Formats: sequence, C-alpha cells, structure tokens
Amino acid sequence: MREITYAQAINEAMREEMRRDENVILMGEDIAIFGGIFSITKGLLEEFGPERVIDMPISENAIIGAALGASLLGLRPVAEIMYWDFLNECNDQLVNHLPKIRFMSGGKLKTPVTIRTQYSLGRYTGAQHSQFFPAFYMNIPGLYIAVPSTPHDAKGLLKTAIRGDTPTIFAECAQLYRVKGQVPDEECLVPFGKADIKTEGNDVTVFAFSFMVSKAMAAAEKLRNEGIGVRVVDPRTLNPIDKECLIDSVKKTGRLVIVEPDCKTAGVGAEISAIIAEEAVEYLDAPIIRVAAPDFPAPFAPPLLDQYIPSEETIIEAVKKIVI
Repeated sequence: MREITYAQAINEAMREEMRRDENVILMGEDIAIFGGIFSITKGLLEEFGPERVIDMPISENAIIGAALGASLLGLRPVAEIMYWDFLNECNDQLVNHLPKIRFMSGGKLKTPVTIRTQYSLGRYTGAQHSQFFPAFYMNIPGLYIAVPSTPHDAKGLLKTAIRGDTPTIFAECAQLYRVKGQVPDEECLVPFGKADIKTEGNDVTVFAFSFMVSKAMAAAEKLRNEGIGVRVVDPRTLNPIDKECLIDSVKKTGRLVIVEPDCKTAGVGAEISAIIAEEAVEYLDAPIIRVAAPDFPAPFAPPLLDQYIPSEETIIEAVKKIVI
C-alpha cells in the first residue's frame, strides 16, 4: 500500500467515481476554480469541466436544493458545505425534504446526494466555525452519517456514499486533512454500518469516532504499558451504526468509555449508552463513562479550546476510574 493524506484520499474518491459514472457531479462554494478552501477539489475542474464541477452562490440552502433536484433527475451530486456550522443554513432542504422523498414516494423516487462537510474543532476558528453536532442528524430518519478517521476509510466510505441511494452527510475533520495513512491502489470500498476494531483488549471498550480515534489509540498504548487492555472501536458510520460490534465488545470487556468531540448532553454518547442500557446492561461491570466536550460553545482562545476538546489524559483518567 502507499501512504497518502486524508485530503488526497477524498480527492481520489471523487475523481475515481466521476470517471466511473458520468452522472456524478460536484457542487459547492469555491470548489471549481479555487479548488476548495482546503484544496480538496483541486484539479477536478480541469479534468471534468464546469458542467460537472460547479461553483455555487453563497447559499447553502440553494446548494442542497439544487442537489436534491438534480438527484431526482438521475444525477448523483456531491455537494460541499464549507463548514459543518453552515448545515444550519440548509436544514429545510436537508431535514424536511432530502431524507423523506424516498419514503413519501414509496421508493419510486431516490435522492442519492452526498453532502461533504468539515468541522474545524481544534483549529481555533471560534464558536461559529467549530461546532460539531452529529447527534442532531442521527435523529433524522433516512439520512446516513459517515465519520471517517483515516485516509483509508475516508476514501472507502466516500465512494460507498456516492454509489448509494441514501442521502449521506460525509463528516470530514479539518484536523485530519494532512494526516497520512495507507490506502490501497486497487478499488477501495468501505461498507456502511461496519465498525473497525482499532486495538484489542479485554479490560475496557473505548468507543471513539472521527479524530477522537487517534487519541483513543494513543491512550490505549499508554494504558497497555500499565497492564490495562483497551479495545478501541471506531464505528466509521453513526447511521447506520454497528450495534452488533458495540454489544459484542461490551460483552467481552464488561466496561465502556465513550469518547466524542461533540457536547455531552444528548450527544452521540447518550445514544450509545442507551443502546447498551437496553440490550447489554447485564454485561456491564461498571458504569458507562462519557468523555465529551462541555456544554458550551467552542472557545476561540487556544488554551481554553485545548481544555475543551477531550484529550489522551482525559481518556486515560476515565478508563482508570472504572478499571482500577
């Protein structure tokens, strides 16, 4: 395998799918001539032209509305929303229409739209450019959510999303764009709803997603040196979620720590806790612990933001609280 960055993997996925299927188009602000604010779509305009790589006006609602209409006519739009925070601007299309049309038409109409967006938590961009609230969209039936943590999964999940018929929010993390990882030269598809076991261990399960996975793995390595075995589970998608893997892991270890970059109240961890409470509570040997961001907007000041985001140290502290 070769090593490429998370950003390169996303670019490759779009390029390969556009070559494979002429119905795949890209839409978004500054994605064509400029190549995107993070250069993720760089070079695609030159290869595929302005009819398939489309610069859109500064209107998130218009971007998703146009993508919705295009999908109903047989295209497979990949729509970029520049910041996760700006999903709020297109929630009428994203929540009220895009995920419901297939259900309301009895399956006769499909809306294969992939919404690429990124959250900049950890980049000191202030409260209005750092939000990450995936649990909000987990509550919307008919909407998939992918949260890749590695270049391999970024490429494989994006290709799966583009080929699928269910509208998908593809959540990229700007902190990961320059991170390198192994990606095969051959076809790379990652199925939705299939978690990945990052590290094995018998003492505690740590459920982590997106850029929390690398922190959980670093914490697991330190804990292993202290004789504590940590099983790190990366769900890869939050909807659908791999309940079987999660429950089997809790059965194996008897303990669960959930690490998430979103706010704690009613966050992803609350849903994961509920799944275990309903389906595997008898296997728990200790209370579930959630390690999450506190319930206030992300601060701008670097020292405050560094305390706001879960760290290796807070993960280690949480594990020791229920293991030792």
